[in-house]
Amino acid sequence: MTVAGIISAIVVGLIIGALGRLVVPGKQNIPIWLTIVIGIVAAIIGTAIARAIGVADTPGVDWTEIVIQVVLAALGVWAVAGFYSRRSI
Repeated sequence: MTVAGIISAIVVGLIIGALGRLVVPGKQNIPIWLTIVIGIVAAIIGTAIARAIGVADTPGVDWTEIVIQVVLAALGVWAVAGFYSRRSI
C-alpha cells in the first residue's frame, strides 16, 4: 500500500465514520480516532460486500456501495458507543 493509499483510506474512513456517527441517534461518547478506525473498517468491509453482490463497479458514483459503508459504520459506532457506555459505569 502506498502513502497515497493510506492517506485516502484515512480520509474515506473519516468521512464514512462521521456519516455513520450522524446516523446514530443520541450522543456517542467515543473518541474521534475510534470513529475514524470504525469508518476505515466499514469502508473496507462495505467495498468487499459491494464487490460480492456486484455493485462495486458501476458507471458514476457507487451509491449502493456508499450506503452499505455508512450503514456498517453506523452499526459499528452504535456497538462501540454501547460498549463504552457500559464500560464507564
